[in-house]
Amino acid sequence: KHASVGRSVWQVVHTFVLFVGLWYAMYRSLAVGYWLTLLLAPVAAGLLVRLFIILHDCSHGSFFPSKRANHLLGNLLGPICWVPFAQWRNNHAQHHAVSSNLGRRMPGEVLPLTIMKYHHNVVDVLTLTVNEYRQLTGWERGVYRVYRHPLFLFGVVPTLLFVVGYRFPEKGVSRRIRWSVYGQNLALLGLLTGLSLLIGWRAVLAVEAPIIMLGATFGIWLFYIQHQFEDTYWAARDQWSYELAALHGSSLYRLPRILQWFTGNIGFHHIHHLSPRIPNYQLEACHNAHPLFAQAPVLTLRDSLRSLHLRLWDEERQKLVGWKDVKLDALAA
Repeated sequence: KHASVGRSVWQVVHTFVLFVGLWYAMYRSLAVGYWLTLLLAPVAAGLLVRLFIILHDCSHGSFFPSKRANHLLGNLLGPICWVPFAQWRNNHAQHHAVSSNLGRRMPGEVLPLTIMKYHHNVVDVLTLTVNEYRQLTGWERGVYRVYRHPLFLFGVVPTLLFVVGYRFPEKGVSRRIRWSVYGQNLALLGLLTGLSLLIGWRAVLAVEAPIIMLGATFGIWLFYIQHQFEDTYWAARDQWSYELAALHGSSLYRLPRILQWFTGNIGFHHIHHLSPRIPNYQLEACHNAHPLFAQAPVLTLRDSLRSLHLRLWDEERQKLVGWKDVKLDALAA
C-alpha cells in the first residue's frame, strides 16, 4: 500500500484547519472562562497528536511519494508539534532497527543516569530484565522505580521532553542535524513570538500550555503501550528477529473509532513496524488483507491500563512483570 497524494493532502489540510480553528476557539473561550478553555484542550491535543502522526509518516518517507515533499512537510510541522524533525527522524529510525532487542536497548530521553550501563543508543522507554534489576544498588533501584512510575513517565517526562529536551541537539549528531535543531527552535520561537504580538503572551501561554502538555502525554502513552504489554516480545541480540519483533513485540491497539482517527491508525502498530513505508491511512486495510496479521497481540483500552503496573522483563517466563510478580526476597539478596 503506497501513499496517495490526494489522500495525504486532504488529511494534512483538514487536520491542520481543525487544529487552527480549535486553537482559535480556545483563545476566544478565555473571555468566557478558563474552565471552557481547558475543556477544549483535550480535543486540540488530540488534533496535535494527529499532526504528529503525519510528521511521523514523513520521517519514514511514507506520507508522500516524494522524498522532498516528506522532508518539507515534516520540517513545517516540527515547530507546531515542538519536535526537531531531522533529529527525531534519525532517532526513530534507530527505534525501528532495534525494537525488542535486549542487546541493543535504548534509554529514554530523560535518563536515570546511574543505570546507563544497560544503554547503547537513544530514544526508548527503558526496560530492565529481572536479573539486571537484582544487580543494581539500592540507589539505582530507587532511580529505576521512580523512572518507571506512571506519575513520572506520563506526568513529568512528556512535558520535560517536548518543551526542554527537544530544544537541544544530541551528542554526536551530524552538523546538519545540529543546525536543523537550531533552525526548528528559531521557527518555534518565531511562531510563539508572532502569536504573542497578536494576542498577548499570557493568552498564548494559557492556550498552548495545556495543548502541548496533554498532546505530549498522549504521544508518550501511545509510544509506551505499543510495546509495553505483558506478552510482548524481547530477545537476545543473536536470537532477535525483525519480523517477530514487529508481529509480536508491537501491539494491535483496538481503540474506539474516534480515538483511532485522532491517533492516525497508529494502533495498527504491528503493520507499521513490519513495513514503515505504509502511510497511516493504509494501515487498517493492510491488517485486514492477510490472516497472518491476526496473530498480533490485541490490546483494548482496559487492557492497556492494566499494563501500567509492568516494570521488568522476566527472561524465564518471557513476559513483562510488575513488582508484585517478582520475589522480594530474591531482590533483596
